[in-house]
Amino acid sequence: MYNLIKRFLFLLPPEKAHDAALNLIEMALKWPIIGPFLKKSFKSDNHIPVVFVGITFPNILGLAAGFDKDAKRLGLWKTLGFGHVEIGTVTPKPQSGNPKPRLFRIPDDHALINRMGFNNQGVDAIIERLKKRPEGLIVGGNIGKNKDTPNEQAVEDYVICFKKMYDHVDYITVNVSSPNTPGLRDLQSEAFLVPLFEELNAIRNTKEKFKPIFLKISPDFQLIAIKNLVQILKKINVQGIIATNTTVSRDKLRIGQIEIEKIGAGGMSGAPLFEPSNAILATLSIELGNSMPIIGVGGVFNADDASEKLLRGAHLIQVYTGFVYEGPWIVKNILKDILYNN
Repeated sequence: MYNLIKRFLFLLPPEKAHDAALNLIEMALKWPIIGPFLKKSFKSDNHIPVVFVGITFPNILGLAAGFDKDAKRLGLWKTLGFGHVEIGTVTPKPQSGNPKPRLFRIPDDHALINRMGFNNQGVDAIIERLKKRPEGLIVGGNIGKNKDTPNEQAVEDYVICFKKMYDHVDYITVNVSSPNTPGLRDLQSEAFLVPLFEELNAIRNTKEKFKPIFLKISPDFQLIAIKNLVQILKKINVQGIIATNTTVSRDKLRIGQIEIEKIGAGGMSGAPLFEPSNAILATLSIELGNSMPIIGVGGVFNADDASEKLLRGAHLIQVYTGFVYEGPWIVKNILKDILYNN
């Protein structure tokens, strides 16, 4: 069924198709006869809870940040069966993001390229929605800095979002790895991360409830640089790693150079990211041992992909581009056949 709908959706510009598809699902779920049948079709019998950094996740599969930036569809994600959802990236002030077009499909490669630029309605508006979040859904908040905030003042932006979101999410992810905010990846350094996490941990120490902090990293590290990253991780009291964000590389694409140049800058996600992200994941897993859990994201389309992430060292899985190409039954299909790494 989804393949037929996808043909129509892929005739639309990607951003419009994104909203149209999710609106269509939400409308269909409200129809008297179709709604209950559709809701039942999303349910999986293979929901095995996963305890991860002290949180019990209903299942192993989550929705990566960037898909629901403003926390507008939390009820839908629960209905589709996701065990957790990461909203954002959230910034202190609202921002419109980069000029359109800024999202591009590459169907032959099952890939997307985006240069969205942290478009979101700002932390205050998003918190109002989080206050009404559905019960039983684990929600993480992915935080970043505004585009016009100089790197020298970036700590303040992260602190603002951290303070405001802390009581309304189950965990917080620090995003310093998006390629679509100028200079952001420069913050993947000891000089920035150590003082930032000192402030975040000091704030957390004033709270009654301990909530984990994750760090989302780039797939574009040289593998030899992972050893240096691991040394930084040991200094900042972070509870988990999300590996990885999108890549600026175009090495794995089969489309021609002219088409690549026509699309322009942005982070690539989807099938071509699978192996590069897995290489980072596996290296991190070896270097960290059992000292720090990892969420694996990048190129997950089916149960085999998710199982491979687990084999490489992931403890939880997130999907993003796979949802676009595989449709809303992706959670059920993955959970049905996934091979857990016991």
